[in-house]
Amino acid sequence: MMIKRAVSLACREEHRRADWVTASKLKHRESTIWQRRFWEHQIRDENDFARHVDYIHFNPVKHGHVQRAIDWPHSTFHRYVHDGVYAHDCSDSMRNGVLGSD
Repeated sequence: MMIKRAVSLACREEHRRADWVTASKLKHRESTIWQRRFWEHQIRDENDFARHVDYIHFNPVKHGHVQRAIDWPHSTFHRYVHDGVYAHDCSDSMRNGVLGSD
């Protein structure tokens, strides 16, 4: 079972609040847990995992919160640099190759 389905079933009563349910949510049979356009993806292989981790690490840059991935203090990017997975200055090269960075 995929994570989204399992969480939805486990939490449905706790998170079913009338003040959170809109006419649109009712019409589209949406829950109050998930944001619209949320999608679930099963990681296929190591390359797919690496691309998604890169995407997560680059997101603060993409959205203008920082200039470089290393500048975001709440990221596991720092652990990846420490472990030698990324070079300290790899943010610029990530900008061009990251999933969904347009």
